[in-house]
Amino acid sequence: MASAALGTQVAAAALEPVGSDGFLKGSSRKSNNCLNFRSKPWVGKSLAWEKTQQSRHLNKVFCMSVQQASKSKVAVKPVELENANEPPLNLYKPKEPYTATIVSVERLVGPKAPGETCHIVIDHGGNVPYWEGQSYGVIPPGENPKKPGSPNTVRLYSIASTRYGDSFDGKTASLCVRRAVYYDPETGKEDPSKKGICSNFLCDSKPGDKVQITGPSGKIMLLPEDDPNATHIMIATGTGVAPYRGYLRRMFMEDVPTYKFGGLAWLFLGVANSDSLLYDEEFTTYLQQYPDNFRYDKALSREQKNKNGGKMYVQDKIEEYSDEIFKLLDGGAHIYFCGLKGMMPGIQDTLKRVAEQRGESWDQKLSQLKKNKQWHVEVY
Repeated sequence: MASAALGTQVAAAALEPVGSDGFLKGSSRKSNNCLNFRSKPWVGKSLAWEKTQQSRHLNKVFCMSVQQASKSKVAVKPVELENANEPPLNLYKPKEPYTATIVSVERLVGPKAPGETCHIVIDHGGNVPYWEGQSYGVIPPGENPKKPGSPNTVRLYSIASTRYGDSFDGKTASLCVRRAVYYDPETGKEDPSKKGICSNFLCDSKPGDKVQITGPSGKIMLLPEDDPNATHIMIATGTGVAPYRGYLRRMFMEDVPTYKFGGLAWLFLGVANSDSLLYDEEFTTYLQQYPDNFRYDKALSREQKNKNGGKMYVQDKIEEYSDEIFKLLDGGAHIYFCGLKGMMPGIQDTLKRVAEQRGESWDQKLSQLKKNKQWHVEVY
């Protein structure tokens, strides 16, 4: 399993969520001032696009947010976003999507990264609220090639920001998108006719462009907040890091009145090489500022070797820390998996082997983790 391209088809970050029946107990917050997302009585008019927005976001939000975190936590608004008892779901559907505006598109990876991954900030004007761990649907412009006369189908993307967005005002959402391209296995050349329609549309977008979005959707990856001192083990390959960026900003960057994290967040990120690391500066800042509450382990398949001399994949890092991980799971830790679906067989095999070495039945352990709502998987 490689965390970069699998075969000749480079995967985009379009999600195919694994089920929707895993609603996490305790993930909603209690409040006497309950917002009703479905009726949308509180939603104001969408902000008109202004050129000043572009410079504000580009120059301040994306770059300065890490610097802000190193000084003190950032105030967020509107705090009323904390009041809802249930997550917003499917406020906008494919037949009636919301027209949002592209704020910025930033290349996230370095020159030696295989492929291109972009951080895309979208202005929804506060009209399409979401919770950390949810997804937006994006409808790229143009006709569906398989259904002439019909619009393109919806592609799902994990949201890579907290509910307050990168501008901390509840009016934007961020996506982490890998540009999907296809290389002919015989010639080794790129075939533009088979490129990913939506990922290329998003990565090619310019500030001010309009984008049709649906959602938000998803419950499986919601961050359980009933215990602010819980342990969260987050495992990602590539753009699968998106929901974890939202979790970590909520835990360590934002001053959220109703959520004061005091537990342990442990991130395992698998990518091809150092140039492929996503949001590394943010995560490194948390490591420096909160060494007792955050751990960060990277598996760089083209730069590191596992104990057997082979390429270092994320499951090798899991095996390296397996005793600690199993003890944390026995103590109630939540474990999350997000990324290419090809990551799961290797991880499952590793966990099963470790369990057997410990004299445990992995099947029974997995069943118990699922029963306890500790096991969260969303792969694509």
